[in-house]
Amino acid sequence: MYKLLLVDDEEDVREGVSQEIDWEGFGFQIAAKAENGKEAWELVERLRPDLVVTDIKMPFMDGLQLAGLIREHYPATRIMILTGFDEFDYAQKAVRLDIDEYVLKPFSAVELIEGLLKVKKRMDEEAAYRENVQLLRESYEKSLPVLREVFLTSLMSANKLTRAEIMEKAREYGIKLGASAYLVATLCLDERNQEDRQLCLFAVKNIAQEYLGSSCPALLFHHNDQLVLLFLADDADNERKLYQRIQPVLEEIRRTVDKYMSFTVTIGIGTTVHDLTELAYSYENAMLALDYKAILGNNQLLFLEDVEQHTREKLRFDERKEHELVRCIKMGTYPELMTVMDELFREVEQGHVAIQEYRIYLLEIVTTILKTAKRTESESDTSQEWGGASDFLAEISTCNNLEEAKQILTLTCQKIMTRIAAGRHSSNKRLVDQAIDYTHRHYQSPDISIHRICAALHISPGYFSSLFKKETNMTFVTYLQSLRMEKAQELLRTTDLKTFEIAERVGFTDSNYFSFCFRKHVGISAKAYRNEVLEG
Repeated sequence: MYKLLLVDDEEDVREGVSQEIDWEGFGFQIAAKAENGKEAWELVERLRPDLVVTDIKMPFMDGLQLAGLIREHYPATRIMILTGFDEFDYAQKAVRLDIDEYVLKPFSAVELIEGLLKVKKRMDEEAAYRENVQLLRESYEKSLPVLREVFLTSLMSANKLTRAEIMEKAREYGIKLGASAYLVATLCLDERNQEDRQLCLFAVKNIAQEYLGSSCPALLFHHNDQLVLLFLADDADNERKLYQRIQPVLEEIRRTVDKYMSFTVTIGIGTTVHDLTELAYSYENAMLALDYKAILGNNQLLFLEDVEQHTREKLRFDERKEHELVRCIKMGTYPELMTVMDELFREVEQGHVAIQEYRIYLLEIVTTILKTAKRTESESDTSQEWGGASDFLAEISTCNNLEEAKQILTLTCQKIMTRIAAGRHSSNKRLVDQAIDYTHRHYQSPDISIHRICAALHISPGYFSSLFKKETNMTFVTYLQSLRMEKAQELLRTTDLKTFEIAERVGFTDSNYFSFCFRKHVGISAKAYRNEVLEG
């Protein structure tokens, strides 16, 4: 009886499949069911199933990622993929993972059983072969490449194995690790959104193997979505010349990828160590060297000892820089923002900056931008949160170079500036609308003035005068005069009130001054205006 793990994020699919088929009758026992790849992987590690039947599209970890982990750690486990018609092309990419069977959704119980029986037949045949010692040895040798890679990968992280234990395992896997010194280099794809990274890494690995030979012996393997090159110096003389020997080889690999592939690679080179137990230290330094591409750019070789030898500290995001950035975001123009950004990055571009100092500097800039966005959001009296903060932080943390970081910061500041300007315009319009409403309610009063309105709105007269003219294209005095004249014309048309009475109704204490203003505004006297209305 073979143990089976069923993985699908749709509960009705899991339950339907588990209930509609006589699993035991076909030689299977459903050991467990999982609704996502992450949960399934935990069950694989605990239950070690013989067969995993999994969907492709699932949350947290999809079916291909799960299959990749299973192939890496449990190569004997069989895998059957359940895939929708629109996912079929995507599923074909799983060929390199050596998937045992595909069943196209929607499927019937008969189709699923047919696929299961195919897999079971192979499993039965393998079980029979295992009885033969020779075939067991062949199976082991077939697994050796995977075992070797897993072993070498383990040396890149801190472990408690002694040098003797490492050498023993190396002999077991047929790996020559005897040397007087070791050096680790890491090769990574520069494109963050590369569609088929594994295929690209495979192509780069083939290129690298062409240049690595007896003159520059190295072990080449995958680790953390990158290629790792472990160089060995077999005597003291070679140890001293190790950097000189590997540089042209690595440069040729980089140049060949750049010339023939549609992407580029950056190679980080760590420091030399003299003991196998210290390989993790060299690997860590190689990864640190790679980090410098955020400052120095992509598509090049980065030796840690070179990039850190002349680094200087004292990269400060001081109060002046902060003040200028905040001022620009709140009140500046886009050209001014470009000038500020150029100044912020000039010191990084011109000098040798330690990556740790650069990261702190970048974080301080990001924090200032986010604080300014949050503060202005509050000032504009809106309840909406600035939802781009998390995306902004995630994007800036994965920048490949300075220009990319500068571009992201600039675009983010521009978005905030646009929102601030829109909020300011809305606030200004609201103040002017309130002033106009107040004027309509109090224009009859001779005492109405800019100072009285400003006192009611709690703003300064100077700011209000400028704001009112900007929003209405006229001064407040002109607007008040026009309003009073409009009301006076209305009273002349609809009432029999005397001119002096109308003057009082619209806020004038002097009827002669009212008559002067009316003639100036309308072009004729109040009496003539009434006569025209009556005659019309």
